[in-house]
Amino acid sequence: MRLIATQIHHCLRQAKSIIIIPHQNPDGDALGAATALAEYLHVLAKDHVIFCATALPPKRWHFLRHAERVTNDPSVFKQADVDTIVVLDSGDLAYAGVAHLVAGHPATIINIDHHATNQNFGHHNLVLPTAPSTTAIIYHLFKHAETKLNKSMATSLLTGLITDTDSFTNAATSADALAIAGELIRHGADLALITGQTIKNKTLGALRLWGTVLSRLEKHLSLDLIYTYITRDDLIKHNLSDTESEGIANFLNNLEGAKIALILKETPDGKIKGSFRTTRDDVDVSALAKKLGGGGHKKAAGFTIDGTIKEIVEKVAAIQETKDTV
Repeated sequence: MRLIATQIHHCLRQAKSIIIIPHQNPDGDALGAATALAEYLHVLAKDHVIFCATALPPKRWHFLRHAERVTNDPSVFKQADVDTIVVLDSGDLAYAGVAHLVAGHPATIINIDHHATNQNFGHHNLVLPTAPSTTAIIYHLFKHAETKLNKSMATSLLTGLITDTDSFTNAATSADALAIAGELIRHGADLALITGQTIKNKTLGALRLWGTVLSRLEKHLSLDLIYTYITRDDLIKHNLSDTESEGIANFLNNLEGAKIALILKETPDGKIKGSFRTTRDDVDVSALAKKLGGGGHKKAAGFTIDGTIKEIVEKVAAIQETKDTV
């Protein structure tokens, strides 16, 4: 890691203008990594912008400094002085939503991620599948460069750790994750603010949505899989954004009696986004997601595909029956 970290720091310090890219519909880890890096570049007085291919982050994420500056205007890629692009928490450029924007672009691409299915698409690839979050990798990147962390950086980095480990309860939790969390709190990370904004933030509409989605739980006996789904009409009915349905997939890990949990959600463009979860050591849901064009971690993975809810469940069943993924 030290060699790649050195190369990345040299690239960032030499850059004229930088685009930071979290993945589409960014979660706490993607936004935490992006805003921590933005604060670092702000301190260096480097010209930069955070670009997201989908709708802008809801205001509940604005406790992260620089989150309010995220843009989804693709014209930023046409600026003549952009010479460096940093893609965060994305296994490939399609997942980041920028494959068509980055194709043929002369900028140096830096790829920082913790997914085992990452395609190493960058000129510099800092990919650590054993890391608990992408923010943990950014933390080590800063540490290698002896960067002085301020409160804003620490809060952004801890946000990614807390959200990707589900408050230090899922399989991503490790000794490294807990040690990093302690260091970030020592540097001023606001734990109460983070938990208040990411955990204790459910609206009445969101809880009603959860009730609807949990009432649809079904079990596929031959697959030992439980599943449910969210429709666009559900979100419209409860006046919710896509991000406000987050957390249900992780919650399904609390259920007993099934190897795998799956939640399916209709996307604005008519596709189906699937999120797999498992707590079993003998199950690799990333292999299953990869068969459907996605990827992720052994115990948490996802995919986006065309089809109906019923068709997707049948596709999952067909893959499972080959007995070669779990």
